[in-house]
Amino acid sequence: MDSSEPTVTRRKLLRFGGAASFVIMTASGCSLLSTDPDTDGREGAGPQQASGDPGAKEAPSLAEQVKAGKLPPLAQRMPKSPLVVQPIEKVGNYGGTWQTCVGNPDASFLFMNLGYDGLVRWSRDWSKVEPNLAESWDAGGDGRQYTFHIRPGVKWSDGQECTADDIVFAYNDVLRNQELFPTLPEWLTAGGRPATVEKVDSHTVRFTFAEPKGLFLQYLASSSGNVLTALPRHYFQQFHKKYAPDAEAKAKEKGHNGWADGLLAMGGAGMTDIAWWQNPAIPTIAAWKTSQPLGGGLRLTVDRNPYYWKTDPDGRQLPYIDHVRVQVIQDPQVAVLRSSQGQFSLTPDEFAAIRDKPVLAAGREDGGYRFIDMPQSNMNSATFVFNLAHRDPKVRQVFQNKDFRIGLSYAINRQEIINTVLQRQGEPWQTSPLRQSKFFDEKLAKQYTEYDVAKANEHLDRAGYTQRDGAGFRLRPDGERLAFTVQVRLGTIPIWVDTAELVRGYWQRVGVDARVQTGNSELVIQRVEANQHDVVMDDGYPGLDDVLLDPAWYVPYQTGCQWAVPWGTWYVSAGRQGEEPPPRMRRQMELYDEIKKTLEPARQEELFKQLLRIAQEEFYLIGTAMPVGGYSVVQNTFRNVPKSLLSSTTYPSPGWSNPEQYYIEPR
Repeated sequence: MDSSEPTVTRRKLLRFGGAASFVIMTASGCSLLSTDPDTDGREGAGPQQASGDPGAKEAPSLAEQVKAGKLPPLAQRMPKSPLVVQPIEKVGNYGGTWQTCVGNPDASFLFMNLGYDGLVRWSRDWSKVEPNLAESWDAGGDGRQYTFHIRPGVKWSDGQECTADDIVFAYNDVLRNQELFPTLPEWLTAGGRPATVEKVDSHTVRFTFAEPKGLFLQYLASSSGNVLTALPRHYFQQFHKKYAPDAEAKAKEKGHNGWADGLLAMGGAGMTDIAWWQNPAIPTIAAWKTSQPLGGGLRLTVDRNPYYWKTDPDGRQLPYIDHVRVQVIQDPQVAVLRSSQGQFSLTPDEFAAIRDKPVLAAGREDGGYRFIDMPQSNMNSATFVFNLAHRDPKVRQVFQNKDFRIGLSYAINRQEIINTVLQRQGEPWQTSPLRQSKFFDEKLAKQYTEYDVAKANEHLDRAGYTQRDGAGFRLRPDGERLAFTVQVRLGTIPIWVDTAELVRGYWQRVGVDARVQTGNSELVIQRVEANQHDVVMDDGYPGLDDVLLDPAWYVPYQTGCQWAVPWGTWYVSAGRQGEEPPPRMRRQMELYDEIKKTLEPARQEELFKQLLRIAQEEFYLIGTAMPVGGYSVVQNTFRNVPKSLLSSTTYPSPGWSNPEQYYIEPR
């Protein structure tokens, strides 16, 4: 059996609807299976050692450029009031290369490691939203207006000042342009209408909504908000038809269909698109900027941004680390081998499976590394998502029968799944948010998790499926066999196939002909979007307090909710499209509408618990086991990394821990 960790844990490519789909670039080459140290004459294997005067206010390499007249003095590169970052352990030293790896170098991995710098950000305990590029903000108009005061003097990596013009350009000229983005993200709308974004002065920008927007700051602090600070106007306007009359012609000369395709190809979708990281010319406000794109190679390198606008408590400019190198390794065992040899500063959890931990533990002394906890933020290891709004009325009738779902749940031997698939880690679990969440619901977590074949048969009989065919399978009222297909997406979470096969056997023993079909992610997504699926498997992300922002497992609030696509479409379109959902689900939608308009956190929590209570009573989905805690491998010389590093996209990980304050301790 395979391990319990996902191979694409933080890259939630399979979440439909609310989040953008990230473009994946698969690197090619002949050295993927090589175990030779990664060198290019500049750095050796593993993290490069740090150097420089510990009292210096900037990195030695930057001081040399200032001395040579190639860079302005530090005082001219920094804002008058830089953001001060408190180190996790202690003030660090300058220098070195952060070595890491990835299976598929998608944009979300790079953003969460290297580019989490929006207008605001999450605190390190994810309990509140804190200033970032915006040093302060005001909320007014009963939650309809948010005015952000941008930190004066912050500069892009090319020395141009970052102002309100950049935020207004990103919103009005990029996100609101339908040739570039046909659909505006829901978090930038209210009451079905887009926000109005205007420049108040050179360092002040105001967002105005048609209705109160109670969750706006939380969305802005999450992965979604980064696009507003990743599109410098002075760079991207040269590809935009509004500012460059020849943009269309130049784009076509380069082989693009038009100016819009040309702008997007240059990285105009922001950090959430791999093209952004492939273009070293894009100025950034992040701690590092691309110097060596992937191209046709096997690594991406980013170098320190000389204009980065944050310091440590001693007034020393961040980041401490000079370079970050991301190696592409598509064979997990190669990554494990290199980790055991101490070649990576911080190994992503996608290459830290439970089954490999004994091997890595044995190599700690020679490899010079330690383990840190990396808990997962999804609420389940494998959830069976039944299409309750199935296009076939007869199948829909089966799936909507609560006794049918309860019977199938009792039929699952969750402890056997935990013992054989999850390496004896975890516990039986339905779909409640995790215990660490303020929304944890004991009943939603534990109902119908007992393995009881008698109860399974009792509920299936109560559902009306008492007749059986010659093979012992139950029959629907129309005489057809009670059968359906579970779609499992390949290349995502290894345990899914093993779990699905075990559950197929459990369900067949109680007379339900479940079948397992594996397929690539794109094909399964297409089927779901067309509402042509029976059952799909997912990991139940998210599972912490961020369910308030993404309650997809409890109410179909977007078109991509796999268990109710037509109902989600009805909600998003305000009843103009899709299909009107059942009354209790409509009540959940009303509650969520109220949550989105509510500014008081305590009231939001109260309303969401009401929404969860309905989900518990209706029992929409079937879970298997709570996910086990993950881990990561960190070099002993790689410091200021937290002892527990939550793996999440809502709280971009490890971005929330301020990687700019990581440093490499001299040996």
